[in-house]
Amino acid sequence: MNKLAIGMLSVAIALVGCSRITMLRTEEMRNVGTDVQVSVKGNLDSAMHRLRSDNKALRKRLDSLKAELEASAVAQKRMQAEITMLSRRVSDESERNDSRQEEIIYRLDMLLGKSDKILAKKVVVSGAPQAPLSLDSLEREAEKLVEAEATFNTARSDFHSGEFKLAFKGFKQVYEQMKTGELAENSLYWMGLCLTEVNQRDKAKKIFTNLSETFPDGAKACPAIFKLANLYGEECDIQSQKQYLQKLLSKKSCEKTGEFEQSAEILQEILEKEEKTAAGEKVEACVPVSRAPAPGSK
Repeated sequence: MNKLAIGMLSVAIALVGCSRITMLRTEEMRNVGTDVQVSVKGNLDSAMHRLRSDNKALRKRLDSLKAELEASAVAQKRMQAEITMLSRRVSDESERNDSRQEEIIYRLDMLLGKSDKILAKKVVVSGAPQAPLSLDSLEREAEKLVEAEATFNTARSDFHSGEFKLAFKGFKQVYEQMKTGELAENSLYWMGLCLTEVNQRDKAKKIFTNLSETFPDGAKACPAIFKLANLYGEECDIQSQKQYLQKLLSKKSCEKTGEFEQSAEILQEILEKEEKTAAGEKVEACVPVSRAPAPGSK
């Protein structure tokens, strides 16, 4: 009986021990599962954080690329307009040069013909030969035109060589000599360019204003108004810049010029900036352009 009881007691103790071991193992497995879940969740949170950060960086880069593409498109349109304008100017200048050369040749022929006739005539008073008769107004005008044309070409060569002060004197001489006509108008325009190159903006603005008022229908009227708009724009005087851009766009004679196309684009950009500013959006502030003294300006 005692042996039986002892055996049963041993079995009971063994069962209790097994049950406790099972409970301990179950608890350990639960702890391991919790640790795995925490680790997996941590890894997922870290991965999501990295993905969000990468996505934000990609969006920022895409926005930057979009802005660069838009700026590049605007610059390309401006360049095309400038190329068109330069091409037209070259063509117009070539035609004007041909026309002036034909006129000079014609007047020279007349001058030489009349000079021969005058030199052949001698007025004899008291048996003494007198000097030839003076040239008429047409001949004097031809001489004046030839001289002015030569001075103008020399001044333009000085300008392209960077000798702006010397070029200005030459153009001024031609303008004061001619006063009216295409050569006078061109000289006045190039005087303004010389002053712009040596950073004398106020004097340049007076020259371009004088040109646009003196020769309102001339070939240089539209370029002069466009130069005025640019000068005020470089000084961040946006209202004056808008005024001259609108003046150019309102001139019928400017509609087929490169300045017209560029003025329309610049004015559109100004209006868009004003709309963004009115809406509270941040826009790039205007910075006045400062020019260093150009070579040959001393």
